[in-house]
Amino acid sequence: MLGGFTLIAGGMFLSRPDRTIPPFSIGSQEGTVVAVHVPAWTSDPDIETLIRRFRKVGASHHDFRSMKVRPTTPDDPATLYREVILYVFSDPQWAEPETLRRYLATHATADAGQQLSVEEAAFRREFQRSARAGFTYSLGRTKGWLGPIPDPAIPEQRQNIQMLFDDLASS
Repeated sequence: MLGGFTLIAGGMFLSRPDRTIPPFSIGSQEGTVVAVHVPAWTSDPDIETLIRRFRKVGASHHDFRSMKVRPTTPDDPATLYREVILYVFSDPQWAEPETLRRYLATHATADAGQQLSVEEAAFRREFQRSARAGFTYSLGRTKGWLGPIPDPAIPEQRQNIQMLFDDLASS
């Protein structure tokens, strides 16, 4: 078991696009949403460096393939990445494909105005709280933060979130 984790961490370290950002891997991707895994020892300043690199890639050439993200709009060669939403986790279980799909299903249920079961609501809260950071890219505009996935029902000032940048709302 320990050997497996060492192998995964070594692979993340050796396969990262460059050495100025912390090691990371894409745990799973569902459409525009990507779950990123970083080793547990990754510091907040290192995660901030990673988030800022995603922003730089989005601002410079809008092509996240160099950051291991598959095209989110592959049917449109002109804009392979109209939108990208990243959630960064240090616990690999939260970046697994099945876990991400389950979270997105709870998100769709809540967005449709339907009541989540107690179990699904607890899972959704835990998924959001387990995130160490996040990044959103939408047609050249970006938002990046350290901390859990923001809960739209709670003002961001009352959540444990450090906003790094947010130009999604600017015109």
